[in-house]
Amino acid sequence: MTRDNVLPLLTARGLGLRLDGRWLFRNLDFSLLPYEFLALTGPSGVGKSSLLSCLAGTKEPTEGEVVRNFPKDKGIGIVFQDLLLTDGASVLTNTLCGRLNRYGFARTLWGFSEQDRADAFNTLQELGIANLAHKWSAETSRGEQQRVAIARALLQEPALFLADEPVASLDCPRADAALNIFQREARKHGRPVFAALHDPRQVEQFADRELKLSANCPEDWTLQSVSRHAI
Repeated sequence: MTRDNVLPLLTARGLGLRLDGRWLFRNLDFSLLPYEFLALTGPSGVGKSSLLSCLAGTKEPTEGEVVRNFPKDKGIGIVFQDLLLTDGASVLTNTLCGRLNRYGFARTLWGFSEQDRADAFNTLQELGIANLAHKWSAETSRGEQQRVAIARALLQEPALFLADEPVASLDCPRADAALNIFQREARKHGRPVFAALHDPRQVEQFADRELKLSANCPEDWTLQSVSRHAI
């Protein structure tokens, strides 16, 4: 199957969410295609995190449905805004948690293989934090923890990625390096990325399409191509 004729891995149909007496978004219709980087934008409080939670299956939408078209064992690689790292574990161990979906509980009692550990270390190295591999997560900065969360998601090798402002705490060069890795995952491996981003430059440089939510009207969302890129 060529990139011109691919089936979406995830589709939102008539998706809507109502919280605390107000609609955050309604009648959302869009798909996430293999090889695609889709940026999610909009002002603070508009519902970007809630939309990602609906797509991930951690929040039930008020209306509509989410259709997932990929094997369950592949799953979704998620970079949460609150990161959800284990403070009392090392950076390397937190990263290795991305491989937990491959093994049953009994298998994890024996630890991870040398190949898993090498893959985790190489991922940390690519993100510029291999020197922190044996530090406790709690001893690292917010920006470093954000890169650990990215490394964990990458090590999972999932069907697709959902990321909630994954580079918000990084300076420009480190943010670009991380987004470039995500873009490569989409382009090279067909693992699409749907990421909430707040920097228009990042959207222009890395995204193929942009889904923008509106604070004025829950149905006034837009989905458009980013002119510099094409799938």
